[in-house]
Amino acid sequence: MNGAHAARRIEWWGQMADAVGTHFSPEIAAGGFSRVDGTVQFWQRVGALIGPQSVVLDFGAGRGAKQSEDLVSYRRGLLSLKGRVRDLIGVDVDPVVITNEALDRAFVITPDGELPIPDQSIDVVVSDFVFEHIQDPAMAARELDRVLKPGGWICARTPNRHGYIALGNRLIPDSLHARIIRSAQDAREEKDVFPAVYRLNSTSASGSTFRPPATISTSFRGTRSRPTISDRSCSIRSSWRSSTARRRHSRRC
Repeated sequence: MNGAHAARRIEWWGQMADAVGTHFSPEIAAGGFSRVDGTVQFWQRVGALIGPQSVVLDFGAGRGAKQSEDLVSYRRGLLSLKGRVRDLIGVDVDPVVITNEALDRAFVITPDGELPIPDQSIDVVVSDFVFEHIQDPAMAARELDRVLKPGGWICARTPNRHGYIALGNRLIPDSLHARIIRSAQDAREEKDVFPAVYRLNSTSASGSTFRPPATISTSFRGTRSRPTISDRSCSIRSSWRSSTARRRHSRRC
């Protein structure tokens, strides 16, 4: 597919998406996003937790596509933390993270390996659609707990293991994932597609993996009778490790 054809296809799909979206959510015409936009909801909450002196870790920062390629300027503003915090550190298993201009500093890590970050040095950890790729949840949780300051936050958004996205993904052979994604998203590069294992994608899994006294609070939007993490869910975890403040703390997105 040549560049001109790909550009026309992207434009056509964008126009179709806009038409469908504004039909069911007319408020999209006022700013470009709906009242149930999960990205806006998640990053607004992240924005409420950071400040000019915050040190933030973007866990799975990638090449910065979400900051540079979102067509809605309001969402781009929410996603862009550089300049709004004292230090924005990004880590990823993909070396492309070194080219991420949305970060102050970047490090390449090994899958489920140790983070090159000192103990208790991070105020807020942000992980947007990354937990589903973690091979060793216990190791990842230990490292995030280690670098987080007492009273710090881990903010993670990830699909529900039992939701339609995860179920569909598990039904499709790994060899076809990149091809299907490229067909639906022309701008998505094959190197941006990583295997998903969904080992940290349920309330029970997250609750048992991250050590107490922290709790995980989730926005439930599922249709099942028992609450589950929905496909648009937002998990925001508070870690209180101070010897004088061993209390449970949670927030609903």
